[in-house]
Amino acid sequence: MKKVRVYAPLGIALAAAAAFSWSLAASAGENQPKSEAARTAEIGKPAPDFNLKDAYGKAFTLSEFKGKIVVLEWMNPGCPVSRGKQVDQVMQKTYAKYAAKGVVWLGVDSTAGQKAEANRVYAAETGLNYPVLLDPDGKVGHAFVATKTPHLFVIDKTGKLVYAGAIDDQGEKNFVGAAVEDLLAGREVAKSRTEAYGCTVKYAR
Repeated sequence: MKKVRVYAPLGIALAAAAAFSWSLAASAGENQPKSEAARTAEIGKPAPDFNLKDAYGKAFTLSEFKGKIVVLEWMNPGCPVSRGKQVDQVMQKTYAKYAAKGVVWLGVDSTAGQKAEANRVYAAETGLNYPVLLDPDGKVGHAFVATKTPHLFVIDKTGKLVYAGAIDDQGEKNFVGAAVEDLLAGREVAKSRTEAYGCTVKYAR
């Protein structure tokens, strides 16, 4: 019993010190800035950075295009709506119209299990002239809250997200083109959000 009385206070002190140390560590962790991957894209806020490889293994980051307007197109070769917008050249014509003005266009495929070869074949079949980046775990897709294929996002020269939604109104109005035109003219984007239409993004479970 004497040993218990002698060492019990020491045990309590050690336990208290450990608890205090854990509390400091946890508190420090809470104060750490969130990683880019953990951030969720919001209109008017800096878009989350990413590092993805294209169908040929070349790495791309969003931040490398700071100072340029960037269009991100969520796509899926297996989605008839996404494929249809390639077959009828809506995406390619919009890209071609603004490429000469320094606008960067990147495809992103967040389809679970998608192979790089499938996108290489798809690009050849549809005459796709811009990179298709692979997002197999869906982290970037979730960060941008991409829900459809196609789902498009426009990022201004400062890296701020200024448009999210559909490529067009399924008619004459090209929403992405209008957003890019506003940016090129030095105006705020008049229509910053529309409802994307197409297939649901097939994320990994």
